[in-house]
Amino acid sequence: IIELRDATPIISQFEPPPINQRILFSQYSNNIYLRKHNMTYSVNKVQKKKMEEPPAKRACTDHQTAQLKAYKGTPLELKCVNTIRALAADMVQKANSGHPGAPMGCAPMAHLLWSSAASGGTGRNHSAKNPNWWNRDRFVLSNGHACALQYVMLHLSGYEDCSMDQLKAFRQVGSSTPGHPENFCTDGVEVCTGPLGQGISNAVGMAIAAKHLGATYNTTDFPNIINSRTYVICGDGCLQEGISGEACSLAGHLGLGDLIVLYDDNHITIDGDTDLAFTEDVKMRYESYGWQVLVVDDVANGLDDLRAAIDEGKKCTDKPTLIKIRTEIGFGSPSKQGSASSHGAPLGVPEIEATKGRLYGCDPSQDFLVDEDVAAYFKEQADAGDQALAAWDADFAKYKEAHPDKANELERRFNGEIPEGAFDDLPTFVFGKDKANATRKFSEACINAVAKKMPELMGGSADLTGSNCCQIKGAGDFQKDTPEGSTLRFGVREHAMAAICNGMFAYGGLRPFCATFLQFAGYALGAMRCSALSKFGVIYIMTHDSIGLGEDGPTHQPVEMLESLRSMPNMCVVRAADANEMAAAYQIAINNVHTPTVICCTRGTVAPLEHSSRDKAMKGAYAVIEEEGEGAPDLVMIATGSEVWRCVDAAKALQSNHSIRTRVVSMPCQELFLEQSEEYRRSVLPGNVPTMSVEASAEHGWHRFSHAQIGVARFGMSGPLEQLFQKYGFGAENVASKGKELVDFYKNLGGNVPDLNCRPTFVNFQA
Repeated sequence: IIELRDATPIISQFEPPPINQRILFSQYSNNIYLRKHNMTYSVNKVQKKKMEEPPAKRACTDHQTAQLKAYKGTPLELKCVNTIRALAADMVQKANSGHPGAPMGCAPMAHLLWSSAASGGTGRNHSAKNPNWWNRDRFVLSNGHACALQYVMLHLSGYEDCSMDQLKAFRQVGSSTPGHPENFCTDGVEVCTGPLGQGISNAVGMAIAAKHLGATYNTTDFPNIINSRTYVICGDGCLQEGISGEACSLAGHLGLGDLIVLYDDNHITIDGDTDLAFTEDVKMRYESYGWQVLVVDDVANGLDDLRAAIDEGKKCTDKPTLIKIRTEIGFGSPSKQGSASSHGAPLGVPEIEATKGRLYGCDPSQDFLVDEDVAAYFKEQADAGDQALAAWDADFAKYKEAHPDKANELERRFNGEIPEGAFDDLPTFVFGKDKANATRKFSEACINAVAKKMPELMGGSADLTGSNCCQIKGAGDFQKDTPEGSTLRFGVREHAMAAICNGMFAYGGLRPFCATFLQFAGYALGAMRCSALSKFGVIYIMTHDSIGLGEDGPTHQPVEMLESLRSMPNMCVVRAADANEMAAAYQIAINNVHTPTVICCTRGTVAPLEHSSRDKAMKGAYAVIEEEGEGAPDLVMIATGSEVWRCVDAAKALQSNHSIRTRVVSMPCQELFLEQSEEYRRSVLPGNVPTMSVEASAEHGWHRFSHAQIGVARFGMSGPLEQLFQKYGFGAENVASKGKELVDFYKNLGGNVPDLNCRPTFVNFQA
């Protein structure tokens, strides 16, 4: 017995009966859709009448028969590919949001990537039983807007986060199938992709990580403990973004042979045909990078050419491979195939029905359909992945017996565990004995101290190694012929550098770091934001952190960059004032496994601080100079980095010349300070005492901590750093003068100082 209810439109030749009229159907009629003249009804089974004969095999439409006849492959293979297309279109339609075109065009690629070698696929190693298997072959969907494709494949492969219910909840609040791939949301997703070009650049980092770890931990008797490949699907947009050119140029130089990129060459962007803006010869460009480039002209009518190309890519061990695959966006859609109209909007129910009527194995009367033979096929592929995992587990158990030290170190590194005593060798500055220096030199001492016990530290600079002071002593270069090296020469590629570090972190077993001038974080900002979003504890070493870099002038002098980074969620920014605070910065950064840390360093020398403390700096802020006498101070000055010692000098002048009892607070990390208890925060910054911030950067962001600010409200200038500090008001004399003005200002108001701590804090996010 079935009951008629409201429905979604689908083509039928039947006249719908009146609502609530009961009629008998076979128990196999789970969903019968009827429509005439755009009047739509649904028939849903609510009670079985009795067992009927199984339904007859679905008859093919003429279009489906023609597609099967033209297809050079098995009917099941074509049906699997079409099922992927239909599911992706159904997901976007139900969400009424998304991108159906790319998944429909790329479905043949996904079918091979998720098929075992025995079934004619790539034999990509992965398993839903252990999505974090160290040696899994990584897959990155760089054109992340096509994520319906990835979720469908994860569903067919048995990943719990992509159950059928989750496919139906695509792009909905709280689902594990968000609008672009998110690594922290969905098992089987390696990195956050969506900003085009990020994913393919992350993949370069993954390939670097695999090659380095394999060279470090594989042995002659166990040569395949780490031997994973990295596969990518990308689109025209990814290759137009400059970041991909930076990363792929480096990949070619490094000869990353285990990186295989499937380029969806569909000739369509949002605005229309790629001829509008992208007419270069991609093949020649990538060949000039040092890649092997293969061309596949057709995957709609058979997969043999793509199989052969992927096999060729796997055989090429000294070059990454780009397979340029001609596809049609929105494949199967009668009115939108090959058109930009299929890119970023649902096809529409009538169009989906018509599409399914053209795709062999699809049923126009049903949505979210996976027939038993298709489900059985992908179950077989998942079983093959589980068997590969079991075989690797057995090999690793033997490896652990034969090489216990290497195995234990691998386990520690992939578990993200910090080795015991990692911070024991961090330097401690002894006032009156140790030499004053630039904080970038203190940074160099710290990274070398930690690296002795943390070989997972791997990275380098964007062609500024000497200036950034980030060379780990004794660490050889990672190059094509020396993959065991842990120093990366990124070249002048800041954006790709950050994205590659994201990929290295995502791979596991490494703590990547990279370095450049703080101003050039602007080049890397898109990837740095992905670090924060993805919860990747990448360490960013940013030197030349203010106008104090001097003669290079305003093009190199950061003004707004500190506040830009501080305003980013899950980004920790540390600007140390001396060696002790720099030691704290590295301890903070290493401990921040799921938060990227920016360590900001001066070019110029900073004066020693008698009362600085690594332990106190770990709290984000502390009084580096206490006020004289009893009771609350007359003035509080907050500073960071190279401005702290200037404030110390100013405080001494205020005390001796004006009897203004001044506390100097060093605040190396605002984020950590805000995490402390209210009691501690008030003990450092009372709030109802005149408070002035001093930082050679933008004033924005300091208003919550201070009543007045000495900052930089214009771009810098070229000149010696001390002259610039004086000109911009950071000399001790001006700092003292402005401090006295602030105290006098509130005295003239009767001593009524607004309490900065006395204001409400709202939690607006609804958990």
